[in-house]
Amino acid sequence: TFTQFPVVGIQYTQDATSFAPDSASTATSLSSGFKTHSGVIGMGIDKTTKGTTIAEMLRDKGWKIGIVSTVTINHATPAAYYAHVASRNDYYEIGLQMAASDFDYFGGGSVNQADNGDKSIYEVLEDNGYLVTNDRDTILSLNSDSGKVYAYSPVLQDDGAMMYALDAEDDQLQLKDFVRKGIDVLDNETGFFMMVESGKIDWAGHANDALANIYDTLAFDEAIQVAVEFAKQHPEETLIVVTGDHETGGMTIGYAATGYDTAFDILRNQKCSFVAFDEMVAERTAAGDFSFDVLMDMVEENFGLVAPGESAEVEALVMNDYEYALLQKAYDDAMSGNVDGYEESLLYGGYNPISVTLTHIINNKAGIGWTSYFHTGLPVPVYAYGEGAEAFIGSYDNTQVALRLMDLTDAR
Repeated sequence: TFTQFPVVGIQYTQDATSFAPDSASTATSLSSGFKTHSGVIGMGIDKTTKGTTIAEMLRDKGWKIGIVSTVTINHATPAAYYAHVASRNDYYEIGLQMAASDFDYFGGGSVNQADNGDKSIYEVLEDNGYLVTNDRDTILSLNSDSGKVYAYSPVLQDDGAMMYALDAEDDQLQLKDFVRKGIDVLDNETGFFMMVESGKIDWAGHANDALANIYDTLAFDEAIQVAVEFAKQHPEETLIVVTGDHETGGMTIGYAATGYDTAFDILRNQKCSFVAFDEMVAERTAAGDFSFDVLMDMVEENFGLVAPGESAEVEALVMNDYEYALLQKAYDDAMSGNVDGYEESLLYGGYNPISVTLTHIINNKAGIGWTSYFHTGLPVPVYAYGEGAEAFIGSYDNTQVALRLMDLTDAR
């Protein structure tokens, strides 16, 4: 596991204006080595001056470049390695800049708002010489002779991202597969740089879904092990750095109602992510078959939770009166659309009241708490392995991740 890498550091994530920054500004710091405003990608605080990313520097030195994410590839974090825009929400322009980047490999999620302009981003990519494919067999056959590639998962979930690992079938392509294919496409005598993001860890954090977060972290670890296998074959010329652009959700091990106790095994009773459960709820609602009793059957099947007074294999899965009342309120609010009040914003954070209440209940029973539906200012760890890893010992600003990588690769 990457947490056992020989070098561990810590980096601070604040941006130019906030101690609870967004992904655009923090990813810009990680890719380019300077601070900017939340929402800005690859530009300074004047929203005009364009920086140069380490990926662009290395491309210009003849290295091959890859960008991989489980979320859409024009989302803020992957975009920060090739795009320069004043607003992270300008997805079509980011997609155009991706197509013009001359990077060699994009993999994982699809393109958000690909058809927002005169021509689909996929068409623009093809016009710029990219093989665009979501065919499983084609993806698995990619190699160093494939040319420039945009390979995205044939099975997508919310907003064009890859499936949560918790929901994915065993035969579906996982993040590790896109990393392995990236290595196959990029490997060459000069060198390559690949940025790999397990972006749905962040999305699960926003939604306060601990188990979905954990499963995607484990899938990320499997992807990192693919990189480690490559590093062991090329020990004097490979560096792996693992970090995050920020913490999301303020997840804590320890919850007020559980004191000093934790019971993480309780999470095993959750069978799907909040997104998959939302889809089930939407299907039953559309069919006109979604009473509270129907919901309770779905809750027991997918979370193991039962009403007060009922029996369960694990006593902790029996909801107390307070938890049951929260779920009843969530059902009523979801059915009535009562989600805009102050109390509701604290309870649901803009998510489906039912699913977020269920993840809160089962997380809290396990001894896990959340403080936010957004990013927090917590420092994040840095794990490093391979040639030059010692440069990442200590505590430092997030801009140092980019600057130290630039020094190690003679990028500047």
